[in-house]
Amino acid sequence: MSPAIRKRLQEIQRTLGAAPDGLLGPDTLSRIEQLINRSARLEIEVAASLQVSRAGIDALIAYEISSKAYYTRRLRRPVWPGGQSGVTIGIGYDLGYQSAARIRRDWLGLIPDRALERLFKAARLRGDAARAFVWRLRDVTVPFAAAKHVFHLATLPDYAQRTRRAYPGVEQLPADAQAALLSLIYNRGARMSGGRRREMKEIRYRVADGDLQGISGQLRSMKRLWDRRRLPGLHKRRDAEADMIDAARRRYSADELVYL
Repeated sequence: MSPAIRKRLQEIQRTLGAAPDGLLGPDTLSRIEQLINRSARLEIEVAASLQVSRAGIDALIAYEISSKAYYTRRLRRPVWPGGQSGVTIGIGYDLGYQSAARIRRDWLGLIPDRALERLFKAARLRGDAARAFVWRLRDVTVPFAAAKHVFHLATLPDYAQRTRRAYPGVEQLPADAQAALLSLIYNRGARMSGGRRREMKEIRYRVADGDLQGISGQLRSMKRLWDRRRLPGLHKRRDAEADMIDAARRRYSADELVYL
């Protein structure tokens, strides 16, 4: 090593807080790696729409599919959930609200091309049209690994952007609160108009004020919309989201956070 390069390395070591011995040893390499990792993590944080808790994401998945075993048994084939839903595959991936181009982008290479082309025909079909069409796809299967891949790399980032647009300032809330509101938008969409959307709209003002208690109160108020005996799952989901927000002001370790 030339004297000039050795001197430059010593200057770098001093900047990193390593012993300036002019040798590219384990301590210097470790400090360089830490600096690179911190820089990469900062870029991810800046680009992300939301910073949510891993526990919140796990809860969202549990609401949507219950478990991998349940998914394999009941959801690996296209289903029609009812109402104004479209044909749904994977972890809550509603083809009725997607274009054929988006479906191709998200699923290409994860399921056979022939099956994918058949799914294109369900794009934008909702309600009765989706119910009438879903039986034509009864032999199509979506492996759990493929469903998880699309959920984490395509669906969640998309819904994180929707959540941030629906609730400006949500990214300033604690990670559990961000996850709970992501779950809400994932479940109900982002529309704010109409009497059935009263609480959805009110939450917008509470988010702007950073009022966690007000947000959780609106989530609990929302249960007025569904009969507890017919739809107990929605009551439990809103209560769980509200509970998560009420306890959101806590310390989060780095490995608890997910950037979307």
